[in-house]
Amino acid sequence: MITKIYEYFKKIIKENYKRLITLFLIILLFTVELPFAIYIPGGTIDLAKRVEVKNGYETEGKLAMSYVSMIRSSLPYILLSYVVPNWDLQKKEDVVYEGASVKETIEIDKIYMQEGINNAIISAYKLAGKEIKIKNEILKVTYVLKDSKSNLKINDEILSVDGNIVKSTSDIIEIINKKNIGDKVEVKIIRDNQEKTVKSTISLIENEKKLGVVSTILLDIETNPEVTIKTKNSESGSSGGLMTSLAMYNSLVKEDITKGKTIVGTGTIDEYGNVGKIGGIKYKILGSYKKADIFLCPEDNYEEALKVKKENNLKLKIVKVKTLSDAVKYLESENENE
Repeated sequence: MITKIYEYFKKIIKENYKRLITLFLIILLFTVELPFAIYIPGGTIDLAKRVEVKNGYETEGKLAMSYVSMIRSSLPYILLSYVVPNWDLQKKEDVVYEGASVKETIEIDKIYMQEGINNAIISAYKLAGKEIKIKNEILKVTYVLKDSKSNLKINDEILSVDGNIVKSTSDIIEIINKKNIGDKVEVKIIRDNQEKTVKSTISLIENEKKLGVVSTILLDIETNPEVTIKTKNSESGSSGGLMTSLAMYNSLVKEDITKGKTIVGTGTIDEYGNVGKIGGIKYKILGSYKKADIFLCPEDNYEEALKVKKENNLKLKIVKVKTLSDAVKYLESENENE
């Protein structure tokens, strides 16, 4: 029986080997990724579906954040990038953090996204005059330095260094400054929901004593009224901070600053409401201009945004903002003038 089956498949392969080889090569062409990234215009995300403030005020218009899309860098798509407008080919080393893989870069950007959400909550609630309380601070490893001699990994939560509880990067600096270069320290961490202790060697990096990692503080925040922010596992980065904060603010105050318009935008935000520069402004504008009445843009991206508008002959009102307060004041005055 087995011999008959073997002979049967052998015959099929012998008669169709050229087709099978061709099929295999086609599959390879579309699945094997080369060391490039292809950026294309993205789209918009309606924040009414993402930001939920308990008993919040209704929004007549729409507040949305724009995003960039990236597609598979297999050979056919790379060839298409040379002929399709606004498909731009980038070397992978230009779009990942130094010394990090693509997977690690995505992990880092997910941490920065959470930091951006924290900042969005704080800035929106402060501007709206609502209650906010920091319940806990979480120190996360966001980057392992190139010359590091550490067993720490990206996304580790640092609890203590040599038995000393740490709550900030300054706590770590104070501890390691008392050590010598080459000293090993024990770092208690949470990794994959399990508490463990790893070793890290004090290194001299850029003429400073370092643990060998960069860390970021994430916050456990309690608000009144409560707010829920939904994200997708495929999302990362902090460029949605401004619009997330603006959507929260608009749900917290009685006056609807949209007045029925579609407000799209981008920009990072810090806890003080300052709006920061983002990457990929071209793709964010081109992916959202058809749906937007107004596009809010960080001041540092404004000149590039105007260039994109001119080169593509877009009928879009682009407004530069430095702070969350600037964005709110502009939308309030824009609506008053109509």
